[in-house]
Amino acid sequence: MQSKISIVKCTDYQPEVVFEALKKSLALLGGIANFVRPASSVLVKPNLLMAKEPQFGITTHPQIVRSVIKLLKEINCEIYVGDGPSVWGGQAENIDEVYERTGIREVCHQEDVKLIKFDKSRWRGKFSLTCWLDTCDYLVNVPKFKTHELTTLTGAIKNLFGLVYSAHKTQLHKDYFQIEDFARILVDIYKQTRPALTIIDAVSSMEGDGPATSGKLRNLGLLLAGADCLALDSCLAIIMGLSPLEIPTNKAAAAQGLGISDINSINILGARLEDIKQEAFQLPATSIKRHLPKPVIELAKKLIKYYPCVERDNCTRCAICIASCPNKAISLKKKSIVFDYSKCIYCFCCQETCPKAAIKVRKSIAAKIIGL
Repeated sequence: MQSKISIVKCTDYQPEVVFEALKKSLALLGGIANFVRPASSVLVKPNLLMAKEPQFGITTHPQIVRSVIKLLKEINCEIYVGDGPSVWGGQAENIDEVYERTGIREVCHQEDVKLIKFDKSRWRGKFSLTCWLDTCDYLVNVPKFKTHELTTLTGAIKNLFGLVYSAHKTQLHKDYFQIEDFARILVDIYKQTRPALTIIDAVSSMEGDGPATSGKLRNLGLLLAGADCLALDSCLAIIMGLSPLEIPTNKAAAAQGLGISDINSINILGARLEDIKQEAFQLPATSIKRHLPKPVIELAKKLIKYYPCVERDNCTRCAICIASCPNKAISLKKKSIVFDYSKCIYCFCCQETCPKAAIKVRKSIAAKIIGL
């Protein structure tokens, strides 16, 4: 059994460049009508993590979304665009500001499509997911390729976490804070939602302490497309310099047979991986532990730890980290951010939501001794 995906070069975010690259990528796969029935209703779900402009590289670029809309229009689809961004203190970030600053509102206005809010949900299995999944015939997943402090990689599978309703995200982080458990939850969401098509914005990607303001931008100049999210994320892992099963969501999805992770069983059309591989990505500081020999980890896993801490020179004391913490481990005392590590579950939601890159990673003494 093989999965088929496409990888095409896309040098920049100029509208005509993006559209031609996306059109080519889908033509290699039989065209968009091979995934979405003409005249159907479609939910387009980008990654709109936070209210930051496109140049920060944190969110799916609006020109990628525009090109997806244009191709869906060609087959007369009714199109809805939306996402559920970060949650602070049980409330979703101001979605209007997110849509405005990410450029998505302008694109939807210009293309005359419906920009929606995930304001209603229903339970699907263990998850409270947006009701727009019921309204629409198809889901088109449009993630941004980035590193991630918790999951190492955020791409096709991880982007679907945004379909979870508002404060339920916080509860899931609190209940499933171990990386293997959280990865399984993400894969369970993938099982519930199964996008008809995924298009990955890897024109500009992120390495280092992603997925938000602490990461470093890296120009890749690529678009990836296909229906198999595991195959797509496995290719992203290879591009990063990792093996596919080093990504916890890939490992969890492969264990359940939810796609193909073996690169030799993925039919890659367009650019070849060997032609586009570059220097390995700088990984998040917290990911290094997962790449130690297993015996070392077993002996020292209680001692090797990574903690969030505040870099006071960058901190504006906006208190977003306090609101985002699922276990209420952060407080503001004497105008300083303070962590209660007895409560910290090391989910790094604080770092993910910090608008000023003021949350950094602190290593335990054992980690420093080992040389991590």
